[in-house]
Amino acid sequence: MSEPITQFTTSVPFWSPRITPIDLEEATEHQLEAMKVTPSNMAVSEYVLVLAHDPQTLKERTPLFNSIMYSRGGLSRAETELAAVATSVANRCIYCAAVHSNRYNELTNDESVTATVFDEAADSSLNPRQRAIVSFATKAL
Repeated sequence: MSEPITQFTTSVPFWSPRITPIDLEEATEHQLEAMKVTPSNMAVSEYVLVLAHDPQTLKERTPLFNSIMYSRGGLSRAETELAAVATSVANRCIYCAAVHSNRYNELTNDESVTATVFDEAADSSLNPRQRAIVSFATKAL
């Protein structure tokens, strides 16, 4: 087993579940129904198969996540990712911060913004809109 990652990074780390994902072939009707709300044209991920242990939560969580991250109007996709980076840093979720910062950097071709958010203390290099997004994303935390 590798050492735990303790610092924020833009490199998405390997993820391995601590519980065994459900076997799709043995999924209950309730679990299969909950997984239908996952809009993906790829195979069902191991992550979703872990979440399917609690099908009611999965059924509520996925539409909420998708409406936050992928809805039309409001923030741009990059700005939505920036808000997710800030929230992940505030929550100390290294994995989520890596996923969202990696995506933000891909969308903007600018790694300096996520580096600033990771630093937490230095926000002077963020423009006013970026500062407002980071502030709003972490306000209720």
